[in-house]
Amino acid sequence: MLSQFGDFLRIGLKLNVERPILAGVSGGPDSLCLLDLLHRHGFSVVVAHLDHGLRPESGAEARGMRLVAENLGLPFVLEACDVASLAKAQGLSLEEAARTVRYRFLFRQAGVYGAQAVAVGHNADDQVETVLMHFLRGAGLTGLEGMAAISLPNPWSDTIPLARPLLSVWREEILEYCQQRGLKPLFDSSNLDTGLFRNRLRQELIPALDEYIPGVRQRLWRMADLLAEDNAVLEELAAAARKICLASKGTGYLAFDARVLRDQSVAAQRRLIRWAVSELRPNIRDLDYAAVERALSLLKPLTPLAHQRDIALGLRAFLENGLLYIAAWDANLPIAQWPQITADDVLQIPGVVNLLAGWSLKGEFVRDLESVREQALENADPFRAWIDAGEIGSTLTVRGRRPGDSFQPLGMGGESTKLSDVMINEKIPRRARARWPLICTGEQIVWLPGFRIAHPFRLRPTTRHAIFLELSLSE
Repeated sequence: MLSQFGDFLRIGLKLNVERPILAGVSGGPDSLCLLDLLHRHGFSVVVAHLDHGLRPESGAEARGMRLVAENLGLPFVLEACDVASLAKAQGLSLEEAARTVRYRFLFRQAGVYGAQAVAVGHNADDQVETVLMHFLRGAGLTGLEGMAAISLPNPWSDTIPLARPLLSVWREEILEYCQQRGLKPLFDSSNLDTGLFRNRLRQELIPALDEYIPGVRQRLWRMADLLAEDNAVLEELAAAARKICLASKGTGYLAFDARVLRDQSVAAQRRLIRWAVSELRPNIRDLDYAAVERALSLLKPLTPLAHQRDIALGLRAFLENGLLYIAAWDANLPIAQWPQITADDVLQIPGVVNLLAGWSLKGEFVRDLESVREQALENADPFRAWIDAGEIGSTLTVRGRRPGDSFQPLGMGGESTKLSDVMINEKIPRRARARWPLICTGEQIVWLPGFRIAHPFRLRPTTRHAIFLELSLSE
């Protein structure tokens, strides 16, 4: 593979020898091999090194990398970070914190230097370890394909690709190359720490598997390569499904048409949920099976108002008005699909009050109550109501919720309860409650549109005068 490295860069990865590449160089054999190969094949290279501050010798190693770059006549960029403190502050493992900081640094500097790509030294053994880690964690096809030789878009950039030119090269070949070229890699003692999952795989599990199945590394690598091709086809199908399922997208949220999504295959549904999470949390790598299933559980049965599930990483899934949302808990979500008031208003009977987003409230006196009494008593439309006019007169107030509001919902025998509890029990979305229109007379709530009228204003056999109310959304 190394003998064809130049062709692979130019043809396979479509990298231009005339444009700079930013190489992440830790000082280990992989990154030194990558740096030397890029330089030997005539590429303009910017050497980037991040000092994680995790080992006492990290400062000396950074100075050594600067010297390597200077000896090659290449620009060198260095950044230091207290990864341990960052990991503690953000509740991350050291490995995850280091990875996050490292790639942010590399892509930020790639932008500064106008680099055509960020290149890192992942090799074939890294690929096998990654695939095996994903397999043990219960990953789907996307996880089992492992890393891509070139990724665009990626979690850190939509315009600068992440290149892994050594992904087909085994560690033995890299070490032999370093020896032949007189390169002196740094020794990272943390690679011996079997407390780290990847190190245990490398030092214990893979050698044990090789005893059962000689050549297991090569088999796993080929499997990942084949699955990557299959996955590419499935991703095309998922992209087609996304076009018809995605209803809206905004800062911190996405929404799918739940009925259309339900008609897709379960495989497509899972891919769309994973895609949505990756859009909202680009740095996520291992969204587990249970998280995806929690989101999909909301599709059965479909309900008109919100039920929600915590997914992971500060994201939730919930169903509202036929839309399945994947959203951050603090996202500022749209509310246009619900009836909402701008300010308190007065509804003249007969008359109309216009609300937000095309909603309107109409009220009129019932001329012949007996002709509609049966219809009114059997009414199943929560946005229509017939009420006893009683002492109401010719005006009603339309207002929003107030502290201490109570309500006597029909069907509770005249018992009074907190309006806030009714709204929660009826699953009115939290962000829609404050401005949900309440139809009142004086301080009494007459009707909670979309749900119930109040017990005192129900039609009774003695009712002689009634008012018809209707909340509707213009087409």
